[in-house]
Amino acid sequence: MTRILVVDDDEIAREMLKNALSRAGYEVETASDGCQALRILRQDRCRLVITDWEMPHMTGIELCHAIRAGDFPGYVYVILLTGRDSLQETVDGMSAGADDFIKKPFDPSELVVRVRAGERVLSLETREVAIFALARLAESRDPETGAHLDRVRSYCRVIGSNLLLNPKFSKEVDGEFVRLLYSTSPLHDIGKVGIPDNVLLKPGLLSDSEYAVMKSHAQLGADTLQAALAQFPQAKFLKMARDIAATHHERYDGTGYPAGLAGDDIPLCGRIVALADVYDALTSKRVYKPAYCHDVAKSIIVDGTGKHFDPDIVKAFLACEEQFVEICQRLHQSARNNDSADEAQQESRGVLADSLA
Repeated sequence: MTRILVVDDDEIAREMLKNALSRAGYEVETASDGCQALRILRQDRCRLVITDWEMPHMTGIELCHAIRAGDFPGYVYVILLTGRDSLQETVDGMSAGADDFIKKPFDPSELVVRVRAGERVLSLETREVAIFALARLAESRDPETGAHLDRVRSYCRVIGSNLLLNPKFSKEVDGEFVRLLYSTSPLHDIGKVGIPDNVLLKPGLLSDSEYAVMKSHAQLGADTLQAALAQFPQAKFLKMARDIAATHHERYDGTGYPAGLAGDDIPLCGRIVALADVYDALTSKRVYKPAYCHDVAKSIIVDGTGKHFDPDIVKAFLACEEQFVEICQRLHQSARNNDSADEAQQESRGVLADSLA
């Protein structure tokens, strides 16, 4: 059941809403103002918000703006509770990011119906589960990649969140951009499902001809996602996923592949994933190289500024490198723990099989 956050400076109104929703079986948290509500949302405790329009310090409209500008793990559905009913006020509320309205005084049955409508919208976010499962399909063919997808998407979110603070990207980067980047970046290598095993799983450096085959994964992934986008042209996540698959191996100076794009002709999402992907490759062990420490990886990335990488993306990386180190250490350790657990489980199965033989 969806956990609901009720925001109202009127204690009686908060309790009435809480009681109505609790009777319908919902778990309800309350906040007396917008600032407290944002603190609760940052803890990822609620996905649906019912907020009063008129509140001191931060109005419901201002709270809507703050929610839409924020980088929350998932979409937050907002219902405005208001006595206003003019067309302009409806436009103002929707423009601020409200998803629905409930008029005061509210009817409990209408309240529950509108909450259930919000739950249906939130359920659409299961697409992200499907996206990650599809990405895992590609990753599962390469036993060396470990938690590569988790690390890359985490690095991308860190960079995207930093770019939120850069006025240069104010027209392109917002909370929705960062969420889409996080959810679609795991598809960057989806084209590898079309690479033959003798190339993809070769234990060592590739020959020139094998490398040419490997490089084709970028175009294969882009073509696959473009076919889906043609069927659902309004799906923003498919467009970003296609752009990432197509351009995460392009280089800022135009020497990358598959199209040899340069500078801002490379979509921003592709420029971000390019750095995140290289950082993870550098700091991960491969059969042909050890895992480099952060300082070595950082030196290589800085040296690639303006050549391999967008200088603005490198600046964002440097501004939040401590977060990169934390993510790298935590997720590599998690992968090692999972590997150890799998080995222990396999060993225990072997002992059991021997005892039954």
